[in-house]
Amino acid sequence: MSTHDDFPTDAPTVVTCGLPYANGDLHIGHLRTYVGGDVYSRALETLGQQTAFVSGSDMHGTPVAVNAEQEGKDPEEFALAWHEQYRETFPKFGVDFDNYGHTHDETNTELTQEFVHVLEENGHVYEKEIPVAYDPKADQSLPDRYVEGTCPYCGEKARGDECDEGCGRHLEPGEIEEPTSTVTGNPAEYREQTHKFFRVSEFKEYLSGFLDRLEGTSNAQNQPREWVEGELRDWCITRDMDWGIDYPGDGDDDLVLYVWVDAPIEYVSSTKQYSDRVGADEYDWAEVWQEDGEIVHVIGRDIIQHHTVFWPAMLHGVDYEEPRAVMASGFMTLDGQGFSTSRNRAVWAREYLDEGFHPDLLRYYLATNGGFQQDVDFSWEKFRDRVNNELVGTVGNFIYRSLLFAHRNFDGTPAADTSDEVASRIEEAVDEFAAGVNDYSVRAVGNAAVDLARFGNEYIQREEPWNLVGEDEATAAQVIRDCVQLAKAVAVLFEPVAPGKSQALWEQLGETGSVHDATTDAALEAPPAEFGAPEELYEKIEPERVDELNAKLEQRVAESAAEQESESDESGEGAEADVSDLEPIAENRISFDEFQELDLRVGEILDAEPIEDADKLVKLTVDIGVEERQIVAGIKQLHDVDDLPGTKVVIVANLEQAELFGTESNGMLLAAGDDADLLTTHGDAPVGTKIR
Repeated sequence: MSTHDDFPTDAPTVVTCGLPYANGDLHIGHLRTYVGGDVYSRALETLGQQTAFVSGSDMHGTPVAVNAEQEGKDPEEFALAWHEQYRETFPKFGVDFDNYGHTHDETNTELTQEFVHVLEENGHVYEKEIPVAYDPKADQSLPDRYVEGTCPYCGEKARGDECDEGCGRHLEPGEIEEPTSTVTGNPAEYREQTHKFFRVSEFKEYLSGFLDRLEGTSNAQNQPREWVEGELRDWCITRDMDWGIDYPGDGDDDLVLYVWVDAPIEYVSSTKQYSDRVGADEYDWAEVWQEDGEIVHVIGRDIIQHHTVFWPAMLHGVDYEEPRAVMASGFMTLDGQGFSTSRNRAVWAREYLDEGFHPDLLRYYLATNGGFQQDVDFSWEKFRDRVNNELVGTVGNFIYRSLLFAHRNFDGTPAADTSDEVASRIEEAVDEFAAGVNDYSVRAVGNAAVDLARFGNEYIQREEPWNLVGEDEATAAQVIRDCVQLAKAVAVLFEPVAPGKSQALWEQLGETGSVHDATTDAALEAPPAEFGAPEELYEKIEPERVDELNAKLEQRVAESAAEQESESDESGEGAEADVSDLEPIAENRISFDEFQELDLRVGEILDAEPIEDADKLVKLTVDIGVEERQIVAGIKQLHDVDDLPGTKVVIVANLEQAELFGTESNGMLLAAGDDADLLTTHGDAPVGTKIR
């Protein structure tokens, strides 16, 4: 079991990143998790921790099958093409996996079937007949995302495997209400079929203890308790599909394993492939996964449940090591709105590179712009400000002025010892760096180096070595020696966040070898006595450049919208196509008396705050005239929470009370459509007015 000692430990570590679905282009929102994982892995190595960084492409599951079918391609051919693109793209952003595999390769197929076989042998798998959605028109079963409907827990629109627009719960086959086939758009029906189940409920006590031990971000530690301490249900691990890993053994050829069985096992498979390549003497995958390794998962917030409930139960069921930590990132928005791949409203990974920006600039923005579990907004204006103020104005300014002065006046590092003040400040920065690693904060890791450079700027400005040259050479040498040592320490401590620029700085200092191999001990080792004239590491982004980038984004979104409208016109649907997108009118009508039973009131939002660990839920205090009500609404990602107070709304006042994410909701906010357009009144009806 993990030591849970502070890093570095004597046990080997593996850092994994959640597998990207091999079904579409990467944008900078996707990169947040992968950059975070890479920063954390590099930081561990900088501390001297033996570390492997692995991931792979998720080749299976219905999203891949659906998109492949839409393009008329074989799922394997379709997924492999995206896998190759990811494998080539990640290194361009400095995301340096020691091994990047995929779930359909031989290693993962064999290991997955071995896992399931052991689970069966240990009595953790059983058969059960369950209702499965079926499309009679298409004459096929409807696993996962081939079916949509209503969440049985919160009533929101949901996919077949997850309530993605409401409470975020994982949904088992047969649970979704009012099922509709995404294949034909027709209502689906339920039919009984035999499937395999993993006895997750047997692991309730173990999982409760596991969560007590789990390290990482607080959302990953706290969010799963609702599931584990509530009704922990068994988990259907098979699907009626052709695409996936076959269920092991005879007689089950018509079933494949659910994607969330083989996907996390790829973490083990990828580690094994790395070990096979470099040799067990250098890195032993079995020691990590089967003995006493330090396992750290870096994931998106939407897959916390899989990594803190299902996956540790599987590992425990086959007698593998449990994760030491789970780091779950927040989501990203673009100019305050969600990324929309269908509307081409995104900053694509390849687009960022084509614009000529260095990858380290984006890495710094993603790693340090808020805590890892917090939502982060990207805009070209904010990007420019962070680059200009912190990378150019703080880090770059200190490095360039220090090394240029040292080169011109001393041909390199002056022959003096580092002062006690500067040595102490470097040691403090190393401690801050290590604390960031042990707090699972990539932001703190990055800030340790930037804050050290900020100290360097203050130090050189205070000591004014340019006024000492020719008058007090010894003191001038001492000050510049300190500055060069600070620059070297910045190179070492900033490497996890800005590996490319840190290597460039390392070379400007005249250092040999690679900064990527340096540990924190190097921060106080003497720099080379001689080095050449430096070049500026970072370049300012001008306001005109931001205007140009925003214009390109706006034009692309407009062109995408026009193209979608044109396709509708060419299909002969025109305006009718918009109508066909609307939900049909309910056939079952209600009486006027039934409608009169609804107590609809005008309200005013007094206070709004996000619910911690809930992706979309906001807790509102609403004045409805006769009293103030607490209402939970799923509008977090569609509205600026800070702008909600003072907004007039319409609520259902006599709805039964409910509890969402442990928060009581006493009423319902009315909103229109997927964009949650809040309903209000045309005039200035007083708060509390009843709507008739």
